[in-house]
Amino acid sequence: MKPNTADYPEYFGRYINQVPEDDILQAFQKQLPEVENFFKTVDEEKSKYAYAPGKWTLKEMWQHILDGERIFAYRALCIARKETVSLPSFEEDDYAANSNANARTWESITTEFLNLRRSTEDLFKSFTGEMLQQSGIANNKNINVLSLGFISLGHVYHHMKVAKERYF
Repeated sequence: MKPNTADYPEYFGRYINQVPEDDILQAFQKQLPEVENFFKTVDEEKSKYAYAPGKWTLKEMWQHILDGERIFAYRALCIARKETVSLPSFEEDDYAANSNANARTWESITTEFLNLRRSTEDLFKSFTGEMLQQSGIANNKNINVLSLGFISLGHVYHHMKVAKERYF
């Protein structure tokens, strides 16, 4: 089942609410083919496009998704293992500015995402029900492991929607 709103900071509801499935593992399985199909609609030239000055290119946006996926998975792992310290926040614009995404090929970014996503899915498959409900602190806010999985999924849906609305 989806996490309760008390299990995560309110801000993340915008991502969690975009995931149609209630089961985390089903959600991971359903999303991957959708992402693969999305990747096929973008060629190298289109991946360099930013819809306005100062906005990320598609490459930078997907690098941001990669960074977020890694951070959310790390937080999930730490909290599942009962880490008690507050995990740090991250400044997405600073990460994007220092990512070197535009020097990479679209194929390298998409391949990396597919590999990373399979790894994230495996991580969540390894968690017990108790681990999924384990709460911890990230960015000085309470959050549980299950929420982090749904945030990863919803983060991808959010950015695919942005890409379809603003980049195509």
